Amino acid sequence: MNNPTIRASLAILLMILLPALAVAQDEVRITTQRVAGNIHMLQGQGGNIGLFIGPEATFLVDDQFAPLTEKILAAVKAAGGKAPDFLLNTHYHGDHTGGNENLGKGGTLILSHDNVRERLVAGSFIAAFKMKAPPQSGAALPVVTFNDEMTLHINGETVRTFHVAHAHTDGDSVVQFVNANVIHTGDLFFNGFYPFIDVQHGGSLRGMIDGVDRILALANDDTRIIPGHGPLGSRADLIAYRDMLATALQRLRALKDEGMTAAEAVAAKPLADLEAEWGDGFLAGDTWIGVVYPGVY
Repeated sequence: MNNPTIRASLAILLMILLPALAVAQDEVRITTQRVAGNIHMLQGQGGNIGLFIGPEATFLVDDQFAPLTEKILAAVKAAGGKAPDFLLNTHYHGDHTGGNENLGKGGTLILSHDNVRERLVAGSFIAAFKMKAPPQSGAALPVVTFNDEMTLHINGETVRTFHVAHAHTDGDSVVQFVNANVIHTGDLFFNGFYPFIDVQHGGSLRGMIDGVDRILALANDDTRIIPGHGPLGSRADLIAYRDMLATALQRLRALKDEGMTAAEAVAAKPLADLEAEWGDGFLAGDTWIGVVYPGVY
């Protein structure tokens, strides 16, 4: 990864994933967008937060970084909610779990897939970016974990969450608000740009596509989709994203079948025609190929 374009894109990636390298968090503003009924999307720094407010409970999906907790709680209160009763982590990355300890100490019950807790307990190191996350303990850890799926019945809503294997990571969860027709995808969906795939920790391009297909099977033209990153989306947005992933997989798998290394695949420019639409956000195409290529099969 000596290419200057790759190095620049990795720097951007690290700024998003690592709080220590991110834009000063005292400058971050949390914005709130109503999605449907009492379901909202909060955006600040890191993954998009889902917020569901009702008379019985306040439910969060993901929690960004620890220094943002007070701002997030203020946004929850401004939207009509109280201190969160439940928090579901869609996966283990720090921009989705960084506020766990703060919320856990405040009495929030944290939920996740089994593998999320295991990753947090063990700590992690993403070698490609030299990104280390220390082991977590105590209030930072999910208290309730599940293997396949789980359903909560709160505020008159059926909140269904299910595991998607080997997609963005090995512990991804999708959250469906059944009655409201809203889905929070976690990082299976980066709306409008190439997604980071944590191949080292169980993610794969094929798994991403399979996961998106499961979401599409639940969605219709009226479904509102909260992505892990990017603006609020629709089924049409998710279809376009899925088509991009499938095209990329087909082309990259063909290069791998020819015996090309990741560097050779990057040099072949197999995604050149996709770059204008998908490469101007999170990762440039050259960088993305280098990241996902080990997980192409």
